[in-house]
Amino acid sequence: MDELWKAALWSQFGAAIDTFANALRACPDNLWNAHMWNDPAMKPEFSDFWYIAYHTLFYLDLYLTGSVEGFAPPAPYNLDELDPRGVLPERIYTRDELLAYLKHCRHKCQEIIEHLTDAKARRVCNFSWSKGGISFVELLIDNLRHVQEHAAQLGMFIGQKAGISTGWLAQPTDNQ
Repeated sequence: MDELWKAALWSQFGAAIDTFANALRACPDNLWNAHMWNDPAMKPEFSDFWYIAYHTLFYLDLYLTGSVEGFAPPAPYNLDELDPRGVLPERIYTRDELLAYLKHCRHKCQEIIEHLTDAKARRVCNFSWSKGGISFVELLIDNLRHVQEHAAQLGMFIGQKAGISTGWLAQPTDNQ
């Protein structure tokens, strides 16, 4: 795959991941378990700050793999996030645990993009929501959008509830 495209993809993906990391680090302790919204159609815990963070990292990791088959998140995480019944993890994950998962995902993302070939980019990935499949490169872009969406959501919540700005990053940082 063209080096210019790989550099651009990593620059934007890395910036999204690092923006997400800023939100995790900036969240005051008293908001870690706070419900971000109330939706009568779902359990309130599914809107907790920590859970939105975990959900984002789980799917970042899964979609970087490109398939449910063969995917296994690192301990202490499991595949419960894929349960169609909608089950929460058995416990609340700490900031340090999620920052460690983020570090794992960031490294995985950087490695995948660095070694991306045209053949790998064109590989068809199948998920329940991707009728007919999706190319791996499009899945990467979709994944980037998912991370950035939740980074903005978490950042806005922190801003509204604590008056803290998590900032915007145009490029990935080296200190992650």
